[in-house]
Amino acid sequence: MPKSEVTPNRPCLLLLDGHSLAYRAFYALKDANLMTTDGQHTEAVYGFTSMLTNILRDEQPTHVAVAFDRSEPTFRHEEYSEYKANRSETPEDFKGQMQLIYELLDTLRVPRLSKAGFEADDLIATLATRASGEDMDVLIVTGDRDALQLVNERVTVLMTRRGISDMTRFTPEAVFEKYELTPQQYPDFAALRGDPSDNLLSIPGVGEKTAAKWVREFGSLTELVDRVDEVKGKVGDKLREHVAQVLMNRRLTELLRDVPVDVEVAELTQGVWDREEINKLFDTLQIRGELRERVFKVLGSGEEEPEQGFEVETIILGPDRVAGWLEAMPAGRAGLAFKGAYGSGTGRIDGIAIASPDGTAAHIDPTKLTEADFAALGAWLAADDRPKAVHDAKGPLLALWTQGLDLRGLSADTALAAYLAMPGQRTFALEDLARRYLHRDLKVEEESGGQAALFGDDEDAPAKDLALRAHAVRELADSLETFLSQRGGTQLLADVELPLVRVLAELERAGIAVDHDYLTGMEAQFAAAVKQAVEEAHRVVGEQFNLGSPKQLQEIFFNQLNLPKTKRTKTGYSTDADQLAWLATQTDHELPVIMLRHRDQQKLRQTVEGLIKEIADDGRIHTTFNQIIAATGRLSSEKPNLQNIPIRTAEGRRIRQGFTVGEGYETLLTADYSQIELRIMAHLSGDESLIAAFESGHDFHAATASRVFDLPPEQVDGELRARIKAMNYGLAYGLSDFGLAGQLNIPVAEARALKEEYFEEFGGVRDFLNAIVSQARTDGYTETIMGRRRYLPDLTSDNRQRREMAERMALNAPIQGSAADIIKVAMLNVRQALGEEGLRSRMLLQVHDELVFEAAPGELEQLRQLVTDQMNAAYQLRVPLEVSVGVGRTWEDAGH
Repeated sequence: MPKSEVTPNRPCLLLLDGHSLAYRAFYALKDANLMTTDGQHTEAVYGFTSMLTNILRDEQPTHVAVAFDRSEPTFRHEEYSEYKANRSETPEDFKGQMQLIYELLDTLRVPRLSKAGFEADDLIATLATRASGEDMDVLIVTGDRDALQLVNERVTVLMTRRGISDMTRFTPEAVFEKYELTPQQYPDFAALRGDPSDNLLSIPGVGEKTAAKWVREFGSLTELVDRVDEVKGKVGDKLREHVAQVLMNRRLTELLRDVPVDVEVAELTQGVWDREEINKLFDTLQIRGELRERVFKVLGSGEEEPEQGFEVETIILGPDRVAGWLEAMPAGRAGLAFKGAYGSGTGRIDGIAIASPDGTAAHIDPTKLTEADFAALGAWLAADDRPKAVHDAKGPLLALWTQGLDLRGLSADTALAAYLAMPGQRTFALEDLARRYLHRDLKVEEESGGQAALFGDDEDAPAKDLALRAHAVRELADSLETFLSQRGGTQLLADVELPLVRVLAELERAGIAVDHDYLTGMEAQFAAAVKQAVEEAHRVVGEQFNLGSPKQLQEIFFNQLNLPKTKRTKTGYSTDADQLAWLATQTDHELPVIMLRHRDQQKLRQTVEGLIKEIADDGRIHTTFNQIIAATGRLSSEKPNLQNIPIRTAEGRRIRQGFTVGEGYETLLTADYSQIELRIMAHLSGDESLIAAFESGHDFHAATASRVFDLPPEQVDGELRARIKAMNYGLAYGLSDFGLAGQLNIPVAEARALKEEYFEEFGGVRDFLNAIVSQARTDGYTETIMGRRRYLPDLTSDNRQRREMAERMALNAPIQGSAADIIKVAMLNVRQALGEEGLRSRMLLQVHDELVFEAAPGELEQLRQLVTDQMNAAYQLRVPLEVSVGVGRTWEDAGH
């Protein structure tokens, strides 16, 4: 986008049409489906922020303001009741995002304006007129062509065209070039043309070319109306019939330039904003690093300008110098940074930077050391009494193991500490954390040749860059330690998360054995099932079509077959899985059922294909466990995701049959907590009826159902049990009345009544759930039984959607987070006990509430007892933990 041709040194006022740009951003990014992990859509917010930042960067105005429409009727509605009456309803995904944009602007201290009875265009016209009269240039950014009437030698309009970056710059010359009209003539042209978006009717048979021709020929609309009899032909007749409509269009199109705006143009400047406040908002919205960096770079850093890099003396340690430098290092915590390739099964470190407590730093290439230096480095890295800080230590630890090195004495992991302090963040990159907590800039710009520009042509630039990162880690560890202690997470980090790094690394290194031939055969079966479903679909329709094309499916379902209409979407009627399942109940036609089977088989095939690709040379799959992804504290798994292997269908469970005991081991053993979330709810709520249901000896869901429906447990049928089971688990996950109704396929009113019946029996649960939200609203966070906090600033939001979402998270976080804490403690206890007992059996996987082990020959019974004891002892609840154990050659066989 070219630079505005403003007069040098003359002040420039940037005026933005807020709603216009927000809608433009929303639709430009709609397909990206941007949303937070909690379900809040952010397409409009993200796009608007990006547009605002780019415009401020490119135009560099001295003054700025964003104008917004309001919900109240304007003077235009009073004159014409049908004004904008044809506007479609605001999309659900867009609702709530405007409030976020207001919050963003307020946080950035960018002035925003609105006034009852007037549109944003009128405020913009008024301020543009004032500013140009005060010897200022004006730049207007909008998607509304009515703004072209404001263009003059001082006022330029940037008109959005496509996406969020493609804009056209309209000067008086550009307006004339496009329409062969002056900006002053534009509203006359617009009145004749009409405007469907505002429901201003056009003259039948009169398009833009004819409208522009009349204005050019007669000079103005007033002159045209005075001489309307001179317009010949049918279009002349149509014009004469619609003169009243055209004149009304003209009145409504004219932008007011004298709105009583209670602000002076000179006051429209960006104020000083707080960096921490912006970071908190971006954390809540989960705005990723690139845009956050751009905002800080363009808008400045608020009250504190980050320094460029860190002052650190770097030594490049070659052969025969490492041992002496390490020996001379003063006591205290050192910071480490690593360069290399990390992986669960493989890895290599070819650069280690160590930031000494005295402020100096050294770079070491472990692949080029003498035997003595390599031994000295290994001894220092493995020393428990030499405290070390690392950023995201698990990857380097795995790589070090492949080179015969170890890493102990880990007293700080800056990624984990930042995660515990702010678990809602999307990224915990070292660069972001350095800017946030140290107000330093770690980013090293690269020149075209790839050389780090920070160090010019210095051949040691990469080594120095790594040393800077090590120094940043050391300083950041101290800063985060202080911050985390204020948030009550110090003990959780030291006792659980840091020790777990090593345990998870061991799990990833071990991996789990798979039967390659079995999975290959299964993939072929699923592929054949997919092909068969395609052929069946073509047969019942009578023609070939693409089963993956929503457009073709809509044509076949709703036009050719005339099946009942499903949920309406922007592109037509939905054909997603839920809607296909609904269709299957509404019609006897085979196609919805075939489509559902096709998608199930296709998904299973893709799952198996993904697993086969991840089998390593040792015949095992080495997944990667993430500690800093889920805000609740649960671990996640990727490459591949072994926590997402489908087990609710027989075909899905067959996939687990492909995971087997490895060579040299006797069997697999699985152990999981039975109904741990419900036991935690009973513990936290103290509800005596719920505790009694656990102690009754009956099936828990049947026992709770018997209390709700006042029936003996043996008389509770499957339907009643299913309803209460959905309630039991739903309450633990913040399930709404609407969500419960959807799960049980019953009306919302019936679901609400069921909830009320439940709470009549379990009043302690109701009081506990109410207290969670109330306390969290007061404190600003929820807390697990081990002190893991989740901050929820939206609990006090004016935005109802965000507030209700935060309330659901407040209900869920203490229960699910406590379950995550308990399984982590269990993993630590089991691993320690295995070592103390000298067993060769090992832990392989954690899948939410389940642990998977490989039992060495002759150790099965000892392993079974050890695992059961340690898992049961992980935490003392009012309702004792219960562990179920299964054994088998495959993961499926070991299920229970």
